Amino acid sequence: MKLTILGCYAATPRTFTNPTSQILEIKNRLFLIDCGEGTQVQLRRNKIKFSKINHIFISHLHGDHFFGLIGLISTFSLLNRTTDLHVHGPKGIKEIIMLQLRLSNSWTNYDLFFHELDSKESEIIFEDDKVTVKTIPLKHRVYTNGFLFEEKIGERKLNLDAVQNYEIDSCYYQKIKNGKDITLEDGKIIENEQLSFDPIPAKSYAFCSDTVYHEDVITIIKNADVLYHEATFLDSEENLASKTLHCTAKQAATIALKSNVKQLILGHYSTRYENIEMFKEEAITIFPEILLADDGKSFEF
Repeated sequence: MKLTILGCYAATPRTFTNPTSQILEIKNRLFLIDCGEGTQVQLRRNKIKFSKINHIFISHLHGDHFFGLIGLISTFSLLNRTTDLHVHGPKGIKEIIMLQLRLSNSWTNYDLFFHELDSKESEIIFEDDKVTVKTIPLKHRVYTNGFLFEEKIGERKLNLDAVQNYEIDSCYYQKIKNGKDITLEDGKIIENEQLSFDPIPAKSYAFCSDTVYHEDVITIIKNADVLYHEATFLDSEENLASKTLHCTAKQAATIALKSNVKQLILGHYSTRYENIEMFKEEAITIFPEILLADDGKSFEF
């Protein structure tokens, strides 16, 4: 599981900082989460293949989280994309994008699908044989979701020494990987645990975009391997955080602690602060495993 931060600052792009956008690579899937202004430039800068992005998840309709979407969609056409593109986001995202395409007479040469969200309850919005994605309802000034990405448990691993010791034919290997016991020709049953090892533990990543301190998320993200949580302000601006429905670094750390996650990544910093290390210094007093997002930084888990 690899996370690449394309942008992690609040409000507006600046010379050396970008608004929210990130790429999650999980089980060989590449998901784009939010698409702030400048996302496609950051994709090129970080050498991420545009063609591998088939699903985009937009948390909410504030500009610093989706103003880069129309540009990326248009660039896909210029690159002669033919693969389907799926956009998952709040109700209204289709109207916004289609209006821009219609008035500019710029239609895509690939199929563009919108999956609009309006539920205030957590729901599964994407699932295939390896990954499940569900929403994390948040509390902000507009309808907002975070997203929980969960790997599905993979196949068991063959214990080749044991398999060869019992002279089991290779045609039964997949059955063993699927967790089944094997019956030998003499009728003896060999339990699967003797023939295979447990699969690699499934990982999970929780993305909590703009939100006020909101403990309702805890039951959804409980025990996640990694939590990215907005930390727009420091504790000294807690009143401003409450007024604008954002979080402080301490509040993000408290959510991480109560959710029993393994690691917390802070991001969505207000550009009023000159040194993001202050966010870690504040959060680590509550929760020990703190990482700081920054543009262009990658994390492998």
